[in-house]
Amino acid sequence: MANEWLERWREGRIGFHRDQPHPVLIRYWPGLGVRAGTKVLVPLCGKSLDMRWLAHHDHPVLGIELAEQAIEQFIAEGVGEVTRYRQAAFDICRQGSVELWCGDFFHFHIEQAAEIGAFYDRAALIALPLATRQRYAFHLAQLIPPGARGLLISLTRAPGDDGGPPFSVPAQEVRELFEPNFRVTHLEDGEPEPGSGFRESVWALVRRGPLTS
Repeated sequence: MANEWLERWREGRIGFHRDQPHPVLIRYWPGLGVRAGTKVLVPLCGKSLDMRWLAHHDHPVLGIELAEQAIEQFIAEGVGEVTRYRQAAFDICRQGSVELWCGDFFHFHIEQAAEIGAFYDRAALIALPLATRQRYAFHLAQLIPPGARGLLISLTRAPGDDGGPPFSVPAQEVRELFEPNFRVTHLEDGEPEPGSGFRESVWALVRRGPLTS
């Protein structure tokens, strides 16, 4: 799976990348109640412009991405001085209030997530096959403190289309994956995309804890 993802970036097969911030992020993020200044974790971030939108709205961003090409393109397309350093298994680039950690999301540990207070998943869950999604949901929960809020975008494919990535993750599976550790609220189902039949669903999540369960 990792090799296929890296090959996509090497060959420029990144049709999933949007050249504008996702309208769902713009529509729903303000209503989550995440305070300005809260650092947002963006797993499997690619070179998403959603990170720049979050940074512009007073959120430091920590994106984690396996493909070095994605990070270098994000930096090249941005403005400002770039700082580079290494921590544990990650090469890190910082530009403005966005820091990008190049490495395996599953090697990112709670000690490194100490400042994280929110998260945004537009393309992480749906990039993972069924066997890995449970591991992802559990690992994300380990990194997020009680009360932290996040926005999740899942996707279903047309009936009979079992391909991927992106993989189809139906509503029932989203709830089964996240409800043990998060309070899950369904916000909307989008219209099927012309041509592909993909249909996005949007979820607000709040990490459960002593005061939030």
